[in-house]
Amino acid sequence: MWPAAQSVDEAVPARAKDFLEQAVKSLQAPAGAVILAASSVDAMLKEKGLKEGSLYKRIDTAAQQHLITEEMAAWAHEVRLGANDQRHADDDAPLPSTEDAQQAIEFVQALAQFLFVLPSRVARARGK
Repeated sequence: MWPAAQSVDEAVPARAKDFLEQAVKSLQAPAGAVILAASSVDAMLKEKGLKEGSLYKRIDTAAQQHLITEEMAAWAHEVRLGANDQRHADDDAPLPSTEDAQQAIEFVQALAQFLFVLPSRVARARGK
């Protein structure tokens, strides 16, 4: 039995939200879920204005600009690398497990909270 569908807050930009919702719905296909999770990270960083270069560079730039912490950047790189293994069908890379996919999704959910949901809630609470 798979977990119940999780809703994604409306404060998350549409493209990132769509990728994240699809990742959650794809847990029974972990390789696909991991790729979708990484796509959501990419879409979030682009929404924050980081559009140049590779996802690797955008993650590092996000940390350098203090959009995310160094620890969050390290986790984002783990998600990115997990997706790369699947996108490139690397012979030496094992297929991800459901637990691997769930961990990637949990990071993306945390990133969405940090970058979009919490700032939106603060702005609403402060009447902005």
